[in-house]
Amino acid sequence: MFLSTTNNGVDAKGRVSVPADFRAVVRGGVFDGIIVWPSFEGPYLEGGGQALMERYQALIEDMDPYDEARIAFERAIFGAAKPLSFDANGRVTLPRELIEHAQLDGKATFVGLGSRFELWSPALYAEHQTRARSFARDNKKSLRLSPRRPSSSRPSSSGGDAS
Repeated sequence: MFLSTTNNGVDAKGRVSVPADFRAVVRGGVFDGIIVWPSFEGPYLEGGGQALMERYQALIEDMDPYDEARIAFERAIFGAAKPLSFDANGRVTLPRELIEHAQLDGKATFVGLGSRFELWSPALYAEHQTRARSFARDNKKSLRLSPRRPSSSRPSSSGGDAS
């Protein structure tokens, strides 16, 4: 899983070091790097590895092939996605259009979200994080744990087999 929040520098060539624990999530797959695209929710980037893209593809493939929402998701995610390979130092080079979309000015904030991550301008993320924490606090009751199911390996309460 992608966990934690880390600020890293973005150099003049657009290179940014991907946090080591983020690299560990995607290592060993078909593609040795991350995949990012401009969020359609705001001025930040969304990203993940090949597994996330395959999950999105499966979800989208379940939609009607001519559904306008399906086509919009395909264009917004797959059409805009950039696979970024790691260099020898664990860095990727962000294309200029992604840097501009996320308003990255010398720094980038990586935010782990479990199966995916986001890349933000530190200042914009600080503003967003304040609102997100407030929203989470106000809506904490909507995060409910499901009741535990009895394990199938436990003996039944009926005393077992009668034969």
